[in-house]
Amino acid sequence: MSTLAIATAKEVFDLLHDDLLAIEREFGSQSVSSVAAITEISEYLRDGGGKRIRPSLLLLSAKSQGYSGEAMIRLGAVVEMVHTATLVHDDIIDAAETRRGRPSANTAWGNSKCVLAGDWLYMQAFRTALDERNFRILDLLIGLTQQMVEGELLQMEKLGSAIGEDDYNSLIYRKTACLFEVSMRLGSVLAGVNGRAEDAMGEYGRALGMAFQIVDDVLDLTATEETLGKPVASDLREGKATLAVIHALENGSPVEREAIQTVLSARNFDLVTHPEIMSILHRHGSVDYAMNMAFQYAETARSSLTGVVDSEFKRALLWVPDFVVAREK
Repeated sequence: MSTLAIATAKEVFDLLHDDLLAIEREFGSQSVSSVAAITEISEYLRDGGGKRIRPSLLLLSAKSQGYSGEAMIRLGAVVEMVHTATLVHDDIIDAAETRRGRPSANTAWGNSKCVLAGDWLYMQAFRTALDERNFRILDLLIGLTQQMVEGELLQMEKLGSAIGEDDYNSLIYRKTACLFEVSMRLGSVLAGVNGRAEDAMGEYGRALGMAFQIVDDVLDLTATEETLGKPVASDLREGKATLAVIHALENGSPVEREAIQTVLSARNFDLVTHPEIMSILHRHGSVDYAMNMAFQYAETARSSLTGVVDSEFKRALLWVPDFVVAREK
């Protein structure tokens, strides 16, 4: 492991500020359709903010490997369009009413318009990527989209069930980590590297994405509604067993397991309350267990950068895992 110092948040923000603004402009220009509803929904989603971590990873991957061309701006917009499309579809499937503290798009425009707007964003992302005339880029994006759809379908099949850690890891890879991985790999493709160098960047993205989703799932259980911008324990209300819950199911007493299963099956807290579930999780150290797994993935991400040449961009990549595991929303 390099002894290169980890960057600070301000340094990373300053490093990427201009490029992220350019990506926002590209995203905005690519989200305009001759159909007004698509443009309105796209603008609403884009204005909802977000961390823009996926295009940031693409930028850092490309720049840390010596790339400085304009294609990283276009592909940064592509990965954010793909991500935004998945959020639209997720909210429809989950019947979500809020997203980042605002009414979800499907609440404002209805499911029918939003599912089509999400489809349009997917296709617009591919149209933009096609301009690069690079089959490797298209191959990565097609594989990514298939994985994400598979993940959503698998999760729907598992709703209400007490899944194991292997199933959970498979789900969160498909739903979240694969987009982190592909964002990093796209940076390598732009930089003209392949083989082990691309795989190392892909491993960074995969491990970081796994950590990100585990922390996201923990925050869903432990944060406040004001912080989350949506109801607390939404996953349990939707019948989703996340890592801390899985740990408690595997280590709890029969009575405790039955209480958790009651919530998963009923998809509400009418018979067993959220504080009662949290008491079970804390009694078995389940939240700490999940966070420890996130820390392990974060360290795996950092370790994958061993062969990357020292630079300010590598320093930023070394910082990102700390941001992921320490965030509060």
